Amino acid sequence: MRRRPCGTCFQLLTCSVLIAFAGLSAIAQAPSSSANPADRVVATSGNSDHTVDLSVPVGTPLQVVLDREVRVKKVGQPLHARLVQPVYAFDQLVLPAGTKVDGHIAHIGRPTGKQLTFSILNADFSPPRPVGVMFDNIVLPDGRNLPLHAAIMPGSGQVIRLIEPSASTQSPARHGLSAQLDAARQHWHQAMKEVKQPGKLHRAFRIGVAQLPIHPQYIDAGSLYFAELQQPLAFGHELLNAKAIESIGTTPPPGSVVGASLVTPLDSGTTKRGAAVQALVTKPLFDGDRLILPQGTQLNGSVLQVRPARRLKRNGQLRIAFHEMALPGGSPTRVDTTIEGLQAGEGAKLDAEGATKANNPKSRYVNTAISISLAMVGSGGRRDVGEAGPTAGGAVAFRLVGLAVGLAVRSHTIGILMSAYGGSRSIYVNFFGRGRNISFPKDTMMEIGFGSRTAAPISSAPGH
Repeated sequence: MRRRPCGTCFQLLTCSVLIAFAGLSAIAQAPSSSANPADRVVATSGNSDHTVDLSVPVGTPLQVVLDREVRVKKVGQPLHARLVQPVYAFDQLVLPAGTKVDGHIAHIGRPTGKQLTFSILNADFSPPRPVGVMFDNIVLPDGRNLPLHAAIMPGSGQVIRLIEPSASTQSPARHGLSAQLDAARQHWHQAMKEVKQPGKLHRAFRIGVAQLPIHPQYIDAGSLYFAELQQPLAFGHELLNAKAIESIGTTPPPGSVVGASLVTPLDSGTTKRGAAVQALVTKPLFDGDRLILPQGTQLNGSVLQVRPARRLKRNGQLRIAFHEMALPGGSPTRVDTTIEGLQAGEGAKLDAEGATKANNPKSRYVNTAISISLAMVGSGGRRDVGEAGPTAGGAVAFRLVGLAVGLAVRSHTIGILMSAYGGSRSIYVNFFGRGRNISFPKDTMMEIGFGSRTAAPISSAPGH
């Protein structure tokens, strides 16, 4: 027969459980140490040395650019890419620009019903399909592989360039920042040199193949993806003395420049004037050996000017400025900044005041001229163009339906009507329709200057 536990034993067991539970509750309620090394260093005082964890935290964006063209075939197809921006942990460079990144095609979707319908009407039976990618491995400079867990952000997959104010709009004082801005361009171009752009013959082949009713789909070399870390990347520890960190959080000297990634997505069509804007410093700022701003410093600002796209091809415009900076867990400090460079797609330009505008492509003149030429052929009489009139008139309108009607009916009256519709539609779309909005997705990289542009610049990251 099993012996029943006595009352004393039962009481002892109950007390042990309660004590253990109280201990766990105290641990859970105790203030946890921050995962960000900047928090621990800034909160430490004294003359002793301090150890900092060199860890790239969750949410840090990695900018990954495809280094070769990819013909989309199947899920699981390998992708080869490079980091287009260096990655820092606190104050140390841990992943240089140009670092190799491996990935694959994660899924291939289907076009929407509307996209499919308009594509078929234009004699295109291979509309572009949404392609999802994933990057899962970093090849370190010494050849070691580092597992990568990252999520691809919306707005990724475009060919993006680094833009600055044109020479005609730059102020003379801006040349004081040239050394640091040249360094930012150097990082960009260093990675883009690894991109294997197709030759002229291949580009001509791509253009010709794209006109066929059935054609393959490609992801262009140079397509940029924003990959946000879902798990931190650890790179060991660093020992800092008190002198090296005593200047952390001081106002950057006038003329200094930092790289920052945009936290708040912006679009001239939806963003309101006065809306709050936030960015995070991705590249530490130094004054000699003194660390001024570590990686992860927050910049707060607002939208100063916004203009949505309007008709008559008047394009959208955005102007933002950052007026506060704050260390992780610290109080904000007032600063004076300007936008000195940023990433944007084709057709965007930056003026001397930091406003970004969308430009209309010059190809609209050529496209309109071709449409009007076809319209003139389509509207010609039988004596002028014979049976080409209805066919050409149909080609200017919806390609598939227009060609079918032109070939089947062969009515010059219908040809004239479709020619008039197609030509006028081309003129409206290219010159009288709504312009293009300017947009910056989350994690867009910016070069931000502090204070007056007349002062001599300081170093962004010594030795890098």
